[in-house]
Amino acid sequence: MALSMKNNLNNKLSILFVCNDDTCITSISKLLKEQYQLDNIIVSKSKKEAYKLYKKSHFDIVLTNFLMSDDDGPKMVEKMRKINEDQIFVLVSKLDKKKDLVKAIKLRIRYYIQYPINKKEFKEIFDSCIKRISNKYEIKFVNSILQHYKIAVDNSTILSKADKKGRIIYANEQFCKISQYTLPELLGKQHNILRHEEMPKEIFKEMWTTIKDKKEVWKGIVKNKAKDGSVYIVDATIIPVLNQNNEVIEYLGIRHDITEIESYKELLKDKLDTTSKGLDEKVHLIKEFEKAIDVSTSFSRTDTKGVITYVNDKFCQVSGFSKEELLGSTFKCVRDEEVSSVVYKKMWSELKNKNIWRGILKNRNKAGKNYYMDTTIIPIVDINNEIIEYISIKHDVSEIIYLNKEIIDTQKEVLYTMGTICEGRSDETGNHVKRVAEYSFLMAKLYGLPRKECELLKLASPVHDIGKIAIEDSILKKPGKLTPKEFEKMKEHTNLGYEMLKNSNRQILKAAASIAYEHHERWDGMGYPRGLKENQIHIFGRITSLCDVFDALASKRCYKQAWEIDKILEFIKEEKAKQFDPELVDIFFDNLDEFLKIQQQYKD
Repeated sequence: MALSMKNNLNNKLSILFVCNDDTCITSISKLLKEQYQLDNIIVSKSKKEAYKLYKKSHFDIVLTNFLMSDDDGPKMVEKMRKINEDQIFVLVSKLDKKKDLVKAIKLRIRYYIQYPINKKEFKEIFDSCIKRISNKYEIKFVNSILQHYKIAVDNSTILSKADKKGRIIYANEQFCKISQYTLPELLGKQHNILRHEEMPKEIFKEMWTTIKDKKEVWKGIVKNKAKDGSVYIVDATIIPVLNQNNEVIEYLGIRHDITEIESYKELLKDKLDTTSKGLDEKVHLIKEFEKAIDVSTSFSRTDTKGVITYVNDKFCQVSGFSKEELLGSTFKCVRDEEVSSVVYKKMWSELKNKNIWRGILKNRNKAGKNYYMDTTIIPIVDINNEIIEYISIKHDVSEIIYLNKEIIDTQKEVLYTMGTICEGRSDETGNHVKRVAEYSFLMAKLYGLPRKECELLKLASPVHDIGKIAIEDSILKKPGKLTPKEFEKMKEHTNLGYEMLKNSNRQILKAAASIAYEHHERWDGMGYPRGLKENQIHIFGRITSLCDVFDALASKRCYKQAWEIDKILEFIKEEKAKQFDPELVDIFFDNLDEFLKIQQQYKD
């Protein structure tokens, strides 16, 4: 976020400080004014009075030192949560007892300031709070846009939802209008109530195989029959909606009415097939058909070498290029450099085999801004079945892509922040989580995991030790060897981390939960918490384990000095097929220079 935006937000922030310690009140109020120029701080020394103030006004942050003193502290938090479930609380405490931390975690308090105050830690915590508040305002803005977008979609597309047995559970106004059925008439019915007898059964069999068995999106052209018997044709996309266990819970159907275009196409085909029609009239009909497509979507034509021979106004509007600039060139002028050449090779392979290609392409307009097009490219063949040109029909889906990216980026930021907060508490640097993330990404690539899984591991690995946030300082920061009893408590961080993350159905957080749970398991089955062995341990856990140990041994900790690199390498060799996956150890040594390069790049 830009500095000016932060300053603007700071000026509007309101803070309720519930505290009975005059020294604490003075020191924190002074820091808030010095660091953030915050004046809107309401101080209350009474929990009862604080709750009355809270009911009357909005507060962005509630600071308190009361939570651990008696039962009234948690009750105050719970009552405030009932008013605002998402309220940000910052706990000021010595946090010297594990049960106090567990109590705070159960109350969903994620920010803790150690007392006496450390200025650096204080600033990190409040920077994180301000960023979270800023994100809330931005998300509110995005949700407003999303709501308008949903309204637009609801009014411009034919939308329905079905349960896992295919029974209709929702249909929008456009669906009812084109089908001529009322919503009560549709609810609980199968979509075959609309099926036209000319539609081959094989199409629907293939559709169900795709969405139910393969759990993939299905796209196709469907001819339907309305309640009065009239025919309409839709370009349909059926999306299986999955739960956190990868099970289908419902189906979402998005359709566009293409009846007019399809009817015109049939008419055109019929007329072009009529030998009595003269050439001039056939050319005129083709131009009329192009007009019909122009009205409905972004459209282009290229010759067999990919040189653009025609673009419509909508294509120019989205790309920012004029027709004069596009005609005679190829689509390289709008191609984004980040898109792999493999995508285009596969696309051309399909097209040259006279197959239709469909996919979402990331493009770049004339001004350098990215946009995304849901693209269908169709090879056009002559009477000798030779390709003579390609036509391309595109829908701009940039808004959907960017909204999804916003959600994913927010998840990334939350995970990295959680990781750095945890490392900071245990006197480790934020660079530790950066290095482990980069090592893990490299190891996953070298192991041969798909690119998406490599990225997922990189995003999720920073919170491998998130459970340590609930381990008391006397153990976490002990400058010597832990006693057996202390070590047993330290081991609990794997379970605690898993419990914090396991209930999310977000892919990144599910991966993070697995890593937190399994990164201390051992290849030989002697690890914890469950004693898993070999391939019982998820590959993410096996990779993070090796990368975490490598970095931890190379780094200074409160209980040890950093090891020399030769000693670390000797240890990893000794632990091959004991603590670590032997295949990963081999990959590590075969590519040691690359791991050491990352170590230098992000050194403390």
